[in-house]
Amino acid sequence: MPTDNTTIDWELRLGFLIHDVSRLRRSAFDRCLKPLNVTRSQWWVLAYLSRQDGMTQSQLAEELDLGKVAIGGLIDRLEKSDLVRRESDASDRRVNRVYLQPQSKQLVNKMRKVNHQFNEVILKGIAETQLEATTKTLVSIKRNLLDYLGSDEA
Repeated sequence: MPTDNTTIDWELRLGFLIHDVSRLRRSAFDRCLKPLNVTRSQWWVLAYLSRQDGMTQSQLAEELDLGKVAIGGLIDRLEKSDLVRRESDASDRRVNRVYLQPQSKQLVNKMRKVNHQFNEVILKGIAETQLEATTKTLVSIKRNLLDYLGSDEA
């Protein structure tokens, strides 16, 4: 790969652009979730549990790339809001499993609708072929980053 100034500028711009888009998307999504009284972090916990209810706290921490203390605090707040419950694992009492409460399933459905509407707004005017190409590119970048970090998850 050439190392002239044009390439270096392009590489820097790409990194900044990815960072800026991610940061702006997080801020905008937080604004969308505010009326539901849910934070983005809580949304991620609920979303993961909606796909695999009964995950362990350790599994959730790993999936969300959070420490055990951080995930514990998130689950504490979700428990206080009566959105999840913890139960000891039947085979290992030291392990806590986290389950959605019935009312959280309605909230997850509302959050999915908000997410869909949000994506319609932020993807407005972008052709499906562009979105497909962008997705393929980002998946390739993610795979390269995971390879670089020595991970095999995708």
